[in-house]
Amino acid sequence: MAQFDVFRNPGRHRNTIPFVVVLQNKRFDAIATRFVAPLVLGVPRGAEHHLTPRFIIEGRQVTMDVYNLTTVLADKLGDPIASLSDDDSSAKLIRAIDEFTSQA
Repeated sequence: MAQFDVFRNPGRHRNTIPFVVVLQNKRFDAIATRFVAPLVLGVPRGAEHHLTPRFIIEGRQVTMDVYNLTTVLADKLGDPIASLSDDDSSAKLIRAIDEFTSQA
């Protein structure tokens, strides 16, 4: 499982959060959980564009929901269905995390 791999949502609300993307660096693969961002249908309320990058996964437009980052047990994720590790996608993900966690 690699950073920026996309998985089907193993939790609740699959109809509005069909996927999650792993944000965690591979240095922490020994940990039982993975730090993920939900990839939601639509755009979260009050979202700033650079905080909510959009992607196409399996023909569906999804938005990274930086406001609801979470952890998931790695063994619940299954096999990856896509990757957002290309330069453009990974830059958008990193920028959103940086913006969200940086001091104003």
